[in-house]
Amino acid sequence: MTLLRSVAVALIASGAAMALALPLAAQDETPAPKLGPNAVPMTAETTFLREQPAPDYWAFAPFVKPQFTTSACSIASVTAAVNGLRGLPALAEDTVTTQSDLLEVVGDADWASLSAEGGDGVTFDQLVQFTGEALAATGLDGATVETFHPTSNDAETLAAMKAMLAANEASADDVMLLYFNQGVVTGDWDGPHVSLIGAYDAPNDKVLILEVDQEWYIPYWTPTEVLLDAMLKPTSAEHGVLEGQTGGFVHIAK
Repeated sequence: MTLLRSVAVALIASGAAMALALPLAAQDETPAPKLGPNAVPMTAETTFLREQPAPDYWAFAPFVKPQFTTSACSIASVTAAVNGLRGLPALAEDTVTTQSDLLEVVGDADWASLSAEGGDGVTFDQLVQFTGEALAATGLDGATVETFHPTSNDAETLAAMKAMLAANEASADDVMLLYFNQGVVTGDWDGPHVSLIGAYDAPNDKVLILEVDQEWYIPYWTPTEVLLDAMLKPTSAEHGVLEGQTGGFVHIAK
């Protein structure tokens, strides 16, 4: 998520202040809900996590931390993935890798700049590149990285996506980063974003997204068809260099 989200919120707040001077009839608008109809917070749907092994959720959710800037969703997600794959350090003297730590050890100035406050955020291809660099820099260079970057919304593509989700759900030896248009799922802003897949409830055909945008959200479930729509929706022109970007999965396996 980029600085545009913060600017939009500031404008909304400014508009709200101006509205105080308007007649009450002009202010009579129903506030928007936190989440739209395509997202259900995990606190409202707990059955799967209570009754199923959910290995990815338990391996990665503890390491998902809020993105440290409004443009740092990629570094927040990759950091959580790396920590989850490595697990809690064995020794008391060893720290859990932070987002700043990972940027330092990777040493890619472009990633640092794109993730800084006011940065542009990353393209899908850059997410793939930076993920590979992070794995190499943290001793996970033996891991494999594959991508799922859909271009159409059809039954075959949806089936392929579900197959990847089902395979990923089988163990915590792999993890999927998700590049998607966040607003398609949450019903809020229209912009590109990165988070982690936390679980796949195949019988109910829904996916748990481990959200790093924790100033605004907690993890939420969404139907797989909605998730595919969120991958396919191109980034709008207001996002500058990210215009036209579409999403997908970056799959990491040990």
